[in-house]
Amino acid sequence: MADVHAIHPAGKEFNPWPAVIFIVLVCLALLFLAPTAGVLLSSIKTTREIALGDLWSIPDRLYLGNFAEVLQNPAVHRYLLNTLMVAIPATSVSLALGVLAGYVFAKLPFRGSEALFLVIIAGMFFPPQVILIPLYRLFNAVGLIDTLWPVIFVHIAMGLPICTLLMRNFFATVPNALREAAILEGANEWQVLTRVALPLSLPALAVLATLQFTWIWNDFLWPLIFTQSDEKRTIMLGLVNLKGQYSVAWGVQGALSLIASLPTLIVFLFFQRYFIKGMTMGAVKG
Repeated sequence: MADVHAIHPAGKEFNPWPAVIFIVLVCLALLFLAPTAGVLLSSIKTTREIALGDLWSIPDRLYLGNFAEVLQNPAVHRYLLNTLMVAIPATSVSLALGVLAGYVFAKLPFRGSEALFLVIIAGMFFPPQVILIPLYRLFNAVGLIDTLWPVIFVHIAMGLPICTLLMRNFFATVPNALREAAILEGANEWQVLTRVALPLSLPALAVLATLQFTWIWNDFLWPLIFTQSDEKRTIMLGLVNLKGQYSVAWGVQGALSLIASLPTLIVFLFFQRYFIKGMTMGAVKG
């Protein structure tokens, strides 16, 4: 019976599986990129071309009127500003609380700390829809409905479990010898955290900042529940409500989708260099 593997001219067996895996991965990548390609093509075409079903063909000329309309729309500016006013403080506060809680649970355990840690982490395992009505009643009772404050508070609370978990696990890998050496040199716990632990935790901070900002920026549920007026809408709500005079403005929505994705892309590119930098700074010589 002939061997199922072909013999390479150099005498080695040829394994087809890497090529098969590569082809499968390329097909999956194209499948996932198809919606992005559709949005990109719709953003550079007129509404008439899209209405005629000519979406997936490359246009003869680029139509940039959709981007001009989006950039000149005051409502879009308001949507972007509202989203920044939610994403920046919510990301910053959730990261700060996660760092403090993670350091305490990893390096300063106390009686009942494990139980408290499990209670905090349990917040990751229930669906947010369960608390929609109680939170709406709470914020309505204190007069915060149709403001950005409920969205900020909820994102801080929802981000605290994952930030605490990741930072606690990362701080647990930092050798105790570094902390003890810093304390012997006269440093207090705050100085140990800010001057020893935090510089070593740049990879974890970069990942958390990128994920938190992306989740908050792309959130649709909480702004839909807690905001009512157009002045308080975020970019995702604005994207859905952006319509043409007679029908859905597919080209304008495609252009706004691309513009709305730029901040998260910029955040990722900014923190990407900190991955490698943080990893090299985390090396400990024996």
